[in-house]
Amino acid sequence: MTETNDVRDAAYQGQPGAYSEQAARRMCGADATLLPCETLSETFAAVAAGRTRCAIVPLENTLAGPVPGAITLLLESSLVVHGETAERIDHVLAAPPGATLAGIREILSHPMALAQCERFFKAHPGVRPVPVFDTAGALQMVMRMGDPSRAAIAGHAAAALYGASVLARHLQDHASNFTRFLRVARPPAPPLASGPCRFLLGVRLAHRPGTLALALQVLADHEVNLTRIDSVPVPGCPFEYEFVLEGTLERPAALGSAVEALERHATVRLLGCFRVAPTQSPSWRPDHQIDSAVPTR
Repeated sequence: MTETNDVRDAAYQGQPGAYSEQAARRMCGADATLLPCETLSETFAAVAAGRTRCAIVPLENTLAGPVPGAITLLLESSLVVHGETAERIDHVLAAPPGATLAGIREILSHPMALAQCERFFKAHPGVRPVPVFDTAGALQMVMRMGDPSRAAIAGHAAAALYGASVLARHLQDHASNFTRFLRVARPPAPPLASGPCRFLLGVRLAHRPGTLALALQVLADHEVNLTRIDSVPVPGCPFEYEFVLEGTLERPAALGSAVEALERHATVRLLGCFRVAPTQSPSWRPDHQIDSAVPTR
C-alpha cells in the first residue's frame, strides 16, 4: 500500500494521556504523530488502510491478564509484530477540583484498569466501578461532567493533562504492575541478528488427539522456552481452535529450524520475532497513598 504525506506514525487505543499513548511515544519517539482510536480493531484498521505506519497494541497485564481481543485481532490481520515495550502502570484516582475521596460514589475506567484495583474497591464497598473504553477517556468524561461524586482511575499524565485533582495514588493491587504493548505493522519485520528474542507463532493443528502435545514437544526439542499459549476459535469450525504460541530463544537464528520442524505437523504463521522488553522494579511501596484532593498542577 502506498503511503501518503499525511500518514501518522502510530495508532493507539484511547485518548491523549492514555497508557497506550505513553507506550506509543516510547516506541515511536516523543515527537511521533499519533492517531487516537476508540477501539483496538480501529488501530489495526488504521495500519491496514495506510493511515498510520504502525499500531501500539496492549497484549497483557501482569495483574489483570490478557487484553481481550488483542491476540484474535493480530491473528485475523495480515500485520506482524515489530517490537514490544513493557510499561509500568501506576494508577491514580482523579476527579474534578473540589472532590473528596469520601464523596466519591462512582469510578470510571477501562475494565483492565478496574481489574487491577480490586483491593481498593474491596476497601471502599460504597464505590461502584463503571467500565468505559479507556483510562484517559474516563477522566475526560469525569472532568466534563464536573460531578464531585464521580472519579476516574487513570495515569499521572492524564491527571496532569486534564487538570484533575488526585485523591489517591498507587491504586493497583501490586507495585509490580506492567502492561506489555506490541508495535504491530505491515510485513516484513526487521530481522534480528543476535541476542535473546521473543516470538509469536500462529499454529493451525489437525483436530485429533495428541497434535498439540506433538507441537509443543517439537518446540521443546529446539530449546524453545514456551511462555504462553492462546486459543482462538476457527470461524466455521465449531469448537476447533487455532493456537498462538509465544516463547523465547537465546538466538533468533534458531527459530527458523524450529518453525521448519513444526511445519511438518501444522500450518504455521510467524507473527513476529523481536527483542524482549526489559522491566524495572518500582521504587515505592504497594500501599495506597491517600491524599486530600491534592491538585496535580
